[in-house]
Amino acid sequence: MNIIIAGDGEVGFHLAEMLESEDHDITIVDPNSELLEMLGSHSDVMTITGNSTSIKVLKEAKIEKADLLISVVHNETVNLVTCMLGKQLGAKRTIARINNVDYLNPENKIHFKKLGVDALVCPERIAAKEILKLLSNSAATEITDFSDGKLSLYLIRLDQKALVLGKTLSQIATEYPNLNFRCIAIYRKGKTIIPSGNDHFEVGDLSYVITKPDGVKNLHKLGGKKKLDIQNVMIIGGGRIGRKTARELEKKVNVKLIDIDKNRCEHLTDNIRNTLIINGDSRDVNLLEDEGIRDMDAFIAVTNNSETNIFNCLLAKEYGVPKVIPSIENVDYFDIAKNIGIDTIINKKLITASYIFRFTLDEKILDIKCLSGIDAEAYEFIVKEKAPATKKPIKKLKIPEGAIIGGIVSNNISYIAIGDTQIKAGDRVVVFALPKANKKVRTLFI
Repeated sequence: MNIIIAGDGEVGFHLAEMLESEDHDITIVDPNSELLEMLGSHSDVMTITGNSTSIKVLKEAKIEKADLLISVVHNETVNLVTCMLGKQLGAKRTIARINNVDYLNPENKIHFKKLGVDALVCPERIAAKEILKLLSNSAATEITDFSDGKLSLYLIRLDQKALVLGKTLSQIATEYPNLNFRCIAIYRKGKTIIPSGNDHFEVGDLSYVITKPDGVKNLHKLGGKKKLDIQNVMIIGGGRIGRKTARELEKKVNVKLIDIDKNRCEHLTDNIRNTLIINGDSRDVNLLEDEGIRDMDAFIAVTNNSETNIFNCLLAKEYGVPKVIPSIENVDYFDIAKNIGIDTIINKKLITASYIFRFTLDEKILDIKCLSGIDAEAYEFIVKEKAPATKKPIKKLKIPEGAIIGGIVSNNISYIAIGDTQIKAGDRVVVFALPKANKKVRTLFI
């Protein structure tokens, strides 16, 4: 595909790097020449310095040949205008990043479609949804649903309470023969392990598990986890993510939101009815104590500063808050955060890139999830007629190194993949893959 990306920061750059690995022809338009020089120095994408709302710049980018135009600058007006112009100039499909959630209402999306904007993406809304999902399944640090929840990918950290410590996967399968989940990857000391039957679990391991809905209870049991009854939540940061999260949470639990900006707090008070809005500095320990941080079941830090969010969450853990979720935009901080005990991380860049990336996929690839803190993806494929995977049972397939089949949905029923499983055309298959295996593993199914 010929893809043009209009960006002014990390979302556009990360997306460009993802798409380049798929052998697409990428052109990125950005007003910052220094950032483009940095991107061009370690990739083969074409770069153009300029404003994406300029017809001259779009023509220079060969907009008339674009299969897809993606505009993800921070200004939604620029994104919308870019897509409208791009469509008029010949782009086959357009995607715009927006901030106004009202635009996502079905009746409003129709208007934008008529104007030339084919799809809208709101990173803050996606992030808020991720937070809500993590709070509803509080034992996990990352969750991705496939096939409408018939299969899910859970990430859990193993601590001293885990019942599987020191045991190999083969031992666990023998002791618990009817488990409805499967470990597909272990992240240990900066290394990703695709486990075999002889691999074992250690304290501190991050375990990626494919599970059926009825396997979650046993997953929690063996992982030494308990589902939290979350009733009291503190949110730091009243920006778009904090506001959207509070609006949803306040329907079910008690919510306190702290923001340092007085004007923003006044605006929030007028727009969020059942959340207690507090104007103050979240780094003030006395303020947090006065507002009952010790009584919180969950603590969410979503300011625009990653360092502040990490600090606040560490502080919350010191006060005994069992579930903390920071927004961390700098991916270089992921390993540091995980090493100091912060497992659950929200990153708008990754979730937005994952969402947009789906528009570039083959129709037989239903979904893709870029996992935070690990260089790997989880895919959901629809198996093509006469695909290699339909020829033999899983144990006889030549699955490339760095990939593993986790689960299958066949005739609307989910199964955990085992060696004797026979995949059929039309099945949905969930696969975990490291970068080196991404392209090869696809040839099995499509």
